Amino acid sequence: MSKSVEITSFKESNNRVVVMVEPHSQKAQIQQVVYRILDANLDRAREGLRIIEEWCRFGLNNAQLLGECKYLRQELAHWHTAELRAARDTPGDPGTELTHPQEEQRSSIKALLQANFCRVQEAMRVLEEYGKLYHPNMGKAFKQMRYRVYTLESSLMGYERYQLLWRSHLYLVTSPSETLFKTVEAALKGGLTLVQYRDKTADDTVRVEQATKLRQLCHSYGALFIINDRVDLALAVDADGVHLGQQDMPIAMARQLLGHQRLIGRSTTNAEEMQKAIAEGADYIGVGPVYETPTKADKAAAGLEYVSYAAQNSSIPWFAIGGIDANNINDVISAGAERVAVVRAIIQAEQPTLVTQYLVSQLHRIKL
Repeated sequence: MSKSVEITSFKESNNRVVVMVEPHSQKAQIQQVVYRILDANLDRAREGLRIIEEWCRFGLNNAQLLGECKYLRQELAHWHTAELRAARDTPGDPGTELTHPQEEQRSSIKALLQANFCRVQEAMRVLEEYGKLYHPNMGKAFKQMRYRVYTLESSLMGYERYQLLWRSHLYLVTSPSETLFKTVEAALKGGLTLVQYRDKTADDTVRVEQATKLRQLCHSYGALFIINDRVDLALAVDADGVHLGQQDMPIAMARQLLGHQRLIGRSTTNAEEMQKAIAEGADYIGVGPVYETPTKADKAAAGLEYVSYAAQNSSIPWFAIGGIDANNINDVISAGAERVAVVRAIIQAEQPTLVTQYLVSQLHRIKL
């Protein structure tokens, strides 16, 4: 293979003109490498955005998120010049053969979206830095686009979670159990889409381990995973949100820590607490305890009257909770509940899948 050369000078010798040549300049070689890097990462970012865009279009039917994806792809196309494309050398690229087991499968839509957001953000960071060697405005442009992708990720993941929250009618709040993971998975198989991890007595090391396993389990079934009380634990295990009691931190402070992409729920026992939670920005509320329950032994039952009040006055999703099971769920539904949260009804059930299926079927029957 002939090497690229550059004519550097002419010299006369014995009445002959000698052309002095040397290998293609180092500057030109580096330029070609930079062009290849930019081309590869523009491809990577455009591909990742298209995958995200398809979910915004067909999965969420969200025109705003779809429009943002299209805008970002068009901006990428603007920078993807013929000059950069011409530097492409796919056969000579050793990176085309590299892969990782995690890239071979996706456990859920959420995992797929997060993987592609990471792909886009990493590519844009590369484009931001190497772009400074290509065009005076490229680094600045991709810095701004990278921030827009961060915002898009927060908006999309928050929207996804909120959509699933609205579609969820049965909410399992866990209690310590030797068969915790087996029981939760059985309920997920029965159609459960919302789980809260609640353990008031375990050490933090145990909580982190159990919460991590439960989050992975829930996400593998496409369900939301919420942490009781602990904002720090919710962040540590990448939960979908946190559920706060009346004595826990203010919703505004939790929102500042969690951001707008995660869900925040609040327990309420009366109309005043409900209206305050809504005004403070809770994404959903618990309404109860409807019946007396050992889970809330220090609180008197709020009764079905509060359920009826919530049905008439709550502008956000709400879950009737407290002593609800297969024997009384229809009374709660008759009082106006469309969503309920349970603990013992599933955690202590001999057949969690069947109990879950029954509870879900009764709640879905409301819409028929």
